[in-house]
Amino acid sequence: MLPPDVTARWQARFRAPRVSLPDWAEDAPQRCLFASDVTGVVEQYTWDRDTGEQRQVTDRPNGTLAATLSPDGQTVWWFADTDGDEFGVWRTQPFAGGEDVVAVPEVEPAYPAGLEIGRTLVAVGRSTDDGSELWLVPRDGEPRVFYRTPDTASVDALSRDEDRLVLSHSEHGDPRYPALRVLDVARIPDGHSQAEPDSPWVVAEKWDGEELGLHALGFSPVPGDLRLLVGHERRGREELLVWDLATDTETELVLDLPGDVTAGWYPDGSALLVGHDHAARSELYRYALATGELTKLDTPPGVVRGATARPDGSVELAWSSSQRPPVIRRADGPVVLAAPGDEPPAGYPVEDRWVPGPGGDVHALLVRPAGEGPFATAFLVHGGPEAADDDSYRARRAAYVDAGYAVVHVNYRGSSGYGSAWRDALTGRPGLTELEDVAAVQDALVAEGVVDPARCILSGGSWGGFLTLLGLGTQPDRWAAGIAEVPVADYLAAYEDEMEGLRAYDRALFGGSPEEVPEVYRRSSPLTYVDDVAVPVLVVAGANDPRCPIRQIDNYLEALAERGKPHEVYRFDAGHGSLVVEETIRQVETALDFALRHVTP
Repeated sequence: MLPPDVTARWQARFRAPRVSLPDWAEDAPQRCLFASDVTGVVEQYTWDRDTGEQRQVTDRPNGTLAATLSPDGQTVWWFADTDGDEFGVWRTQPFAGGEDVVAVPEVEPAYPAGLEIGRTLVAVGRSTDDGSELWLVPRDGEPRVFYRTPDTASVDALSRDEDRLVLSHSEHGDPRYPALRVLDVARIPDGHSQAEPDSPWVVAEKWDGEELGLHALGFSPVPGDLRLLVGHERRGREELLVWDLATDTETELVLDLPGDVTAGWYPDGSALLVGHDHAARSELYRYALATGELTKLDTPPGVVRGATARPDGSVELAWSSSQRPPVIRRADGPVVLAAPGDEPPAGYPVEDRWVPGPGGDVHALLVRPAGEGPFATAFLVHGGPEAADDDSYRARRAAYVDAGYAVVHVNYRGSSGYGSAWRDALTGRPGLTELEDVAAVQDALVAEGVVDPARCILSGGSWGGFLTLLGLGTQPDRWAAGIAEVPVADYLAAYEDEMEGLRAYDRALFGGSPEEVPEVYRRSSPLTYVDDVAVPVLVVAGANDPRCPIRQIDNYLEALAERGKPHEVYRFDAGHGSLVVEETIRQVETALDFALRHVTP
């Protein structure tokens, strides 16, 4: 057990209320919407900047994560699922308060697949086991389907004048690299219609080919302007282009920045607010479209989780670092929005390591506890896999350091932010590829004298949970214990039960379905190696998880039990994680207790 003061410190990081970067209504920018866990559960709140009034919009046992505002600021749209299962419908509530209603009753419950709210119409996407269905909802007309496909598709962008609508699709077969299709809204007929390439209401197409994705980032906010900002990866990393649909011409924006970039528009359409991610940190820039001038905004070293340019030209952002907790501030310094209460305890600084690996240099982050090494170490591997660990404030990371462990994060092959080739390197061999990089980092830090090889914990959530269970079976001599949270544990059963969008992703990642390439799935499935698990394992599982469903976790736990393998399980009544602060604390407390009993720091 940890001393009471240590327990109080790590729990205080989780209990300190947080707020998200406020979203604002295009035509009423004083009307804002943000998320906060001030009540202990993540819910949605309105904020009128003119009056200062804040009001809680949603109030549900397992919280509410997805919400947005209508352009006029009159209506809050929020997604209502059931106990975190991500399957539900969009509901609306007046900004000033009132009754919640189903936004579009004709659109049956599903997983969300995009939402674009205009002034006279709404486009909404839904995804089910049968594929994707995109709907057009005119203010004074009947809702109707305008695109239906067994593949993955979503609503991506609506022009300011609502005459052009962009959808992304994977008709070519790989949802990881979507193509874009632009529709003439006025020509979409009544009734159920298919927006096929030869349809008269399809006005433009863009696809960069195999293994090159395109992402619609938004139309210019200026009336009459048909410039569409698009993300591409033609040179091996995420970059930008402007596609002018009025002339069907494009302009690539070649920026002298080493990492991935994304962007949004300034409200007058004259410039872009560019986010640059590189080596676990991020920066913001203003890019003037007329001159090509790139100006760096003054933000502290750390990570920007979101940013927006306001009508007055000011930039607001959500920022944190490994040591400093999140803050919603203007780029020039002042705090914009803060939750009540004291600031949580500081975190710990991260150290960078670049380690030679089998596929190239691997970037890792290291945090040391007090004292001299070698340390008992928790390898906390991220989920995704298209994600990355970074220099942001992480309460879970700090809790392990409080307990006396060193912490290592590995941005293995498959992680985003290190170029397209690095991200895609696990194709055909998922799980085993990433674990080679984890092993390379572990060996390097053991050689450095930082990590005690006999006292290493492997832990992660989601894809990180999958890697944890797979690592315990394929690298049994490296780990003293494993903690797998909401993991893939039996890949064949997971494929059967997961949402269709993830099945499509898996088919692309593995090279086919389990029926087509069964050995590839078995080779990457933790259940295949359960006989070789040699250390205690804790599994944390969500009862309503649509991404890592409970049946396949139970299959793995039954296999452990049949073989007499030491294991524990913690179940919670939500989906792929929890939006309830006290539930998160219980999970971390369970994980730390397990770690302390099996690997002494």
